[in-house]
Amino acid sequence: MTLKYSNNLALSLCVFILALIATLTTKTLAQQVAQLAELNGRNARAVDVSTSSWHAKFIPQKLQMHMDTTAQVLLELSELPLAATFEVLSEIPHLASVEHRIPADVINSTTRSWRGNITINALFLGSTKAYVRRVNTTERAAGTLDLTIIRKMRTIDYIFIGSVALLVSLLYINFGAALDLTVLRSLLRRPVAPLIGFLTQFIAMPLLGYGLGALIFPDSPEFQLGIFFTGVSPSGGASNIWAVILGGNINLSVLLTTTSNFAAFGMMPLWIFTMGQLIFDRANIKVPYQNIATFAVSLVVPLAIGLAIQRWSPRLTRMLVRLLKPISTCLILFIVIFAIVTNFYLFELFSWQIIVAGLSLPWLGYVIGWCTSKALGRNGVDSLTIAIETGIQNTGISIFLLRFSLPQPQADLTTVIPVSVAILTPFPLLGLYICKRCSERGIVEGQVDASQITSTHRRVIC
Repeated sequence: MTLKYSNNLALSLCVFILALIATLTTKTLAQQVAQLAELNGRNARAVDVSTSSWHAKFIPQKLQMHMDTTAQVLLELSELPLAATFEVLSEIPHLASVEHRIPADVINSTTRSWRGNITINALFLGSTKAYVRRVNTTERAAGTLDLTIIRKMRTIDYIFIGSVALLVSLLYINFGAALDLTVLRSLLRRPVAPLIGFLTQFIAMPLLGYGLGALIFPDSPEFQLGIFFTGVSPSGGASNIWAVILGGNINLSVLLTTTSNFAAFGMMPLWIFTMGQLIFDRANIKVPYQNIATFAVSLVVPLAIGLAIQRWSPRLTRMLVRLLKPISTCLILFIVIFAIVTNFYLFELFSWQIIVAGLSLPWLGYVIGWCTSKALGRNGVDSLTIAIETGIQNTGISIFLLRFSLPQPQADLTTVIPVSVAILTPFPLLGLYICKRCSERGIVEGQVDASQITSTHRRVIC
């Protein structure tokens, strides 16, 4: 009765979480549609009013700049009202400073026009517009200047991208070398646990990533892409390490990690080209079909190399298998540390929304994985393993895919999400490990009578 009640409770909790996310996502999307319609209506009315009065023409009309640089743009104003002062401003001042004042006495009273250069200061990554406004009014000219501010690629940035690509390739070579086809076939004869892991990893997590993006970042499609790409990524190599540390089922962990990375070849493009298409449309970015396909194929090559090594060089295979966990650990540490050092500007993007997103995706993944496993009758060890596999995403793949697929500045802006996820993922597992160690120490020191520990207690401790 107790087990049945616990399973029912776990199932109810899991269903409630998914229903809540779906409800909030639907509500948020509906609000976005309504807000977008209202904004379009306002913009249309504003353009109508401006068109009937005076005009601004920026030459060029679109400008891409690097951070911390300045540029001059030619501005032509025509059909201006006399005895009026105008100013040039940026819609998002912390991205670009375009303050320029045009007093009434410099305007040609005969032609009612003005022509001159304005200076633009690029401050931070992103996209904004420069516009002309009549001072002390909300009246704006029809023409605007589209500004895109990107970060200049440095030598260290190329080193970072190349290093991540190399480490990911080495990791997949190790996956191919460590793949035990015999063990894999035996575990797949009763594939209940792998199916649960697949459902939580590639059904629940992408939906969770999409829902959290729409809920936390309703006005930022770039950040929505960042958390969605992280949600559709396969399980990370660190899950195997945590499974060992926390007493999980290491064979199941390796199987889930391997099958997850295999399934990612099909599931990642499937999600990106379906639900991801909605985010790309909102971000006004074309889906990089060729880049994503190239990325998926590029991972098959090192995996095939690993399988070939396993077949033709047993000695090298044994060495690569021993290096699997160290390389996985190095990949995670390298990406987090190197990304922080080389991209310190990312912390300027950190906000409470970024922190909540970085916490929510992996932590809710743990809860969904655990509740789903318990609801479907798995034991505590397998449930713990599936929870770890579900919550730990391969942020290295998501960072590399974002950097490889998206144009600037979106590539840099979206990277902050997987970096925050990578930083905040281990804290619940670290807390669980500390509790486990304290419990074991209490038993060793005689604080708990071992003869009084029931099987239930042992399952909780393990």
